[in-house]
Amino acid sequence: MAFLQGVIRTVAMKSRGFTLLAVGAILLMPVDASTQTAARVYRIGVLYTSKQPITRPPNEVAFFEELRNRGYVEGQNLVVESRDAAGLADRLPSLAKELVALRPDLIVTSGPQPSRAVKDATSTIPIVIVAVADPVQAGLVTNLARPGGNLTGVSSVVPGGIMAKSLDLLHQVAPKAKRIGMLVNPTNAMHRILVPQEIPDAARQLGVQIITVEAPTADEIEPAIKAAVTQGAEALFIHGDPVFNNPPERMPHIVARTGLPAIYFLRTQAQAGGLMSFGPDFLALSRRAAGYVDRILKGEKPGDMAIEQPTKIDLVINHKTAKALGLTIPQSLRVQAELID
Repeated sequence: MAFLQGVIRTVAMKSRGFTLLAVGAILLMPVDASTQTAARVYRIGVLYTSKQPITRPPNEVAFFEELRNRGYVEGQNLVVESRDAAGLADRLPSLAKELVALRPDLIVTSGPQPSRAVKDATSTIPIVIVAVADPVQAGLVTNLARPGGNLTGVSSVVPGGIMAKSLDLLHQVAPKAKRIGMLVNPTNAMHRILVPQEIPDAARQLGVQIITVEAPTADEIEPAIKAAVTQGAEALFIHGDPVFNNPPERMPHIVARTGLPAIYFLRTQAQAGGLMSFGPDFLALSRRAAGYVDRILKGEKPGDMAIEQPTKIDLVINHKTAKALGLTIPQSLRVQAELID
């Protein structure tokens, strides 16, 4: 730098005086990097199974609030490309390819169906999963601690009996119900895997009969519930699934018309009038997923990031609904559950 200053001073004295001195001063001024390089804009894709409402549901609000807390603001340095299959799982593969073609920095998926679709569509773009019960049994990864490849995120249950436990909780609240209608989505890999593993033994131990009905799309939910009632169901077990969960008030409203007690997966479904729910804190899972997005955008490799599991599963019981159904909540559950009205 001293050499450059000497050259400039020498040339200035011998030739053009003030003009070259001014040029030298400009060359020697410190440069503000922010004026030279625009801030990076990150692009993420999001793939859903169910049709998304105009107003973001609480889980998404929590996800994007956490991203904002970490410095990613939509309309400033974050662009979000969202696609939904409107409840039609067979549309997911084409939508996944559409998102991959946009070459986002990463793709976020909610549920096993969209996670599988995106996993099949790309082996290079990072994927952050949310709400997949067991990513190993779903065939998305081979190991939770070091998933490898391009996929990581948060699972929605801890393997080892959540479906059996849910059935037991329903039985404790509605012990007179001996025929349980079970709504499953045949396109959901977790339903296909976990129901046969957990439910038959649990049903035998409780002395109940399971009536299985299927609804792969939103339009088939109500006919499936009616079919379970026609076959003598005295209570309903609604498994967690993107088609069943969104919007959260739809399923409790359909079930209310049957007058039957039911257990759900989401707290928001109990809050919407459902009898009870048993599942993880999805707001917390969504915030944790945002943390994965942040880490990947900062350079971490998804294959090196352990897939997290919920630290606890919440039991929520709607006291008002239980009273309307003429049910008494056992004291043993009162001390475990969050009671809401």
